[in-house]
Amino acid sequence: MTEAAADPAYLDVARSVTGRRWYSRTADDRHALAIAEANGLPEIVGRVLAGRGVAIDEVDDFLNPTLRAALPDPSSLRDMDRACERIVRAVNGGERIGVFADYDVDGAASAALLVRFFAAIGHDLAVYVPDRMSEGYGPNIGGLRALRADGVSVVIAVDCGTTAHEPLAEAAALGLDVVVLDHHVAEAGLPEAVAVVNPNRMDEENDCRQLAAVGVTFLFAVAVNRALRDAWWYGEGHAEPDLMAWLDLVALGTICDVVPLTGVNRALVAQGLKIMARRNNPGIAALADVAGLDERPGAYHAGFVLGPRVNAGGRVGESGLGARLLSIDDPSEIAEIAARLDRYNKERREIESGVLDRAMELAEARDAGADAAREPVILVAERGWHPGVIGIVASRLRERFNRPACVLAIEGEIAKGSGRSIPGAALGSAVIAARQAGILAAGGGHAMAAGFTVATERIGELKAFLDEHIARQLGHRIPAVGLAIDGVLTPKGATASIVGALESVGPFGAGNPRPRFALPRVKVARADVVGTDHVRCFLVGAEGGSRLKGIAFRATDTALGRTLLETAGAPLHVAGHLKVDRWQGRDAVELVIEDAARP
Repeated sequence: MTEAAADPAYLDVARSVTGRRWYSRTADDRHALAIAEANGLPEIVGRVLAGRGVAIDEVDDFLNPTLRAALPDPSSLRDMDRACERIVRAVNGGERIGVFADYDVDGAASAALLVRFFAAIGHDLAVYVPDRMSEGYGPNIGGLRALRADGVSVVIAVDCGTTAHEPLAEAAALGLDVVVLDHHVAEAGLPEAVAVVNPNRMDEENDCRQLAAVGVTFLFAVAVNRALRDAWWYGEGHAEPDLMAWLDLVALGTICDVVPLTGVNRALVAQGLKIMARRNNPGIAALADVAGLDERPGAYHAGFVLGPRVNAGGRVGESGLGARLLSIDDPSEIAEIAARLDRYNKERREIESGVLDRAMELAEARDAGADAAREPVILVAERGWHPGVIGIVASRLRERFNRPACVLAIEGEIAKGSGRSIPGAALGSAVIAARQAGILAAGGGHAMAAGFTVATERIGELKAFLDEHIARQLGHRIPAVGLAIDGVLTPKGATASIVGALESVGPFGAGNPRPRFALPRVKVARADVVGTDHVRCFLVGAEGGSRLKGIAFRATDTALGRTLLETAGAPLHVAGHLKVDRWQGRDAVELVIEDAARP
């Protein structure tokens, strides 16, 4: 079972108003205190570090991640040297190089990184991004032919290509040499390519499996840069580029692909956010401006403000806009693309809202059925759903049910699906196994996310296959729906200095979640609805006096929202994470409320 089910309920909350069991993320209070004392840290920071498995002698490296310490030798990855040799030969020979990129943020950031790197060494790249609706994911022969017709002889496939056996075989027949830079789960057999650089190859022995594609691409740029230096490329007419200047792209792609922000990823993101704050990339700066972002960007802004706008082109607009925006420096074109992506993002939110409401309705109805406890995977499908938003909806279902979730948009006899998973359930492997079993027409992914295409008549068969595959991974035990708590706070203790101390544990994201605290037996002094569906309130502790502002997003019609609005001064345990509200120049601490329970 999970920690949520095995450990004693935190504050005796066995079932909150949202149906979750609270449990302590910190297994050993003595270890937490030892971390704090040995490193001169506030006790609350020691608890948070202990809850993330940080050893006493690892604290400094965790709090101050550096690429010097964390970045692996690119040559430790299989095929990296082979890929570099082919690219250096193409650069020296003046061959035209093309990039075939996925349409999500990871792919767009990877493509932009390559465009900027090769431009800096005097080599322009051709970029092809497939249309999500008409072409789907990964290399396709139409796109590869278009690159060949453009004079390209070498193609770098980024964030895709590992399972593209047929398209890459046809590419070879066209005379294209392909280098794959990817991170998706691989099969035993690799496609026909000059090199497949992927830390998740089955024959890899490295410890870089958590890298996003943009992280792999950055290592590739480091390796090519080194090879060019060894080949005496840099000198008169060729200045060596500063690769660190593009870590903002690496941070953006890594955060948005929801890979664990631990190890090398933590260092890449920590350093990349510093670069992002300098607004070096005019495309990222323009997106921040259209979004009204007026503070130093953090992991949250990359993942929930900037990333969705980059993604919006591929979801409901034009797939190549994100990569284009991040690659160029022309102010007028940048402003025009940023504005279009912002409009597309608004359209995406409207579409997503309708699909999410219906998907949640279907999932909750099925979950309430007699067999719900035996279903490891939430799977919903319906005609008319927009394929561009099903991944986001799958994420929402995963969050709600704490189980792998798949959402399928049916069109005619075919359904396109997207899935999101939980730790311990490798969805990408399950999808690949379903494709190998002949159930899927296409499919792939990594541990936490996958995409696939299936005949409508085989959706039921797919559901049964995924249930069995995921059940085996989970030991035939459905994870309890739990909420991890890092510690207890009072409204009076929720200060700006505490928030500042906790920020040292960031950047936060997958693998390093934002610290969550419980405020026991507080009273809701006032609560109302703000915006369309957010609940704002003020919390007062048992000691009285200090009030802490709280906000529960998208909660008006939920059990949490109703509890906050109707509690009428009764004591309430509240859980959430702290943030600083800087709206309109304010600098006040508030609690983002995630759950509540009656004592």
